[in-house]
Amino acid sequence: MMAAVAWARGAAGGAVLVVLAFGAAGCSDGGGTPSGAVSSAAAAVKSAGEAVSSAAADAARAAESAAAVAKDKLAGVKDGVDASGQVSLGPVATDAEGRTTVPVTVRNTDGEQKSFAVQVEFKDEGGKLLDTVVVTVTDVAGHGTGTGTARSTHGLSGTVRAETGTALRY
Repeated sequence: MMAAVAWARGAAGGAVLVVLAFGAAGCSDGGGTPSGAVSSAAAAVKSAGEAVSSAAADAARAAESAAAVAKDKLAGVKDGVDASGQVSLGPVATDAEGRTTVPVTVRNTDGEQKSFAVQVEFKDEGGKLLDTVVVTVTDVAGHGTGTGTARSTHGLSGTVRAETGTALRY
């Protein structure tokens, strides 16, 4: 009995697909030919693909630009020492303006007051760089902690994760 029901459902579904396929092939816009409708659909798909490619290229350029700015900021730090082990990032969130944010906490293991420059990289699920920023946390007391917030330079979509890039204490 179950096999007959499953077969009937499959046959009915197949019949609906055939009817829809023939109906769509016979449709056109304002009396044109079915092949004209197909050509219009193909052109629309091509145009959408070009728009997606353009948006992807724009996003890649934005990430490259942000990386260059971050590199310049870090290069300006004089007498900085690696502090990557002294940085922790909180949970990724989106602020009211649609920008991705993440809390940054630094721990000063030195006995004197220090400042930190922390590069935060925003990446997608596959690890592709979407954006990068440098957060400066200044005047952290000796053996104390300081906090800041990394905020993306533009709106990011999808699942975004944050990683610490270069971190300098100076």
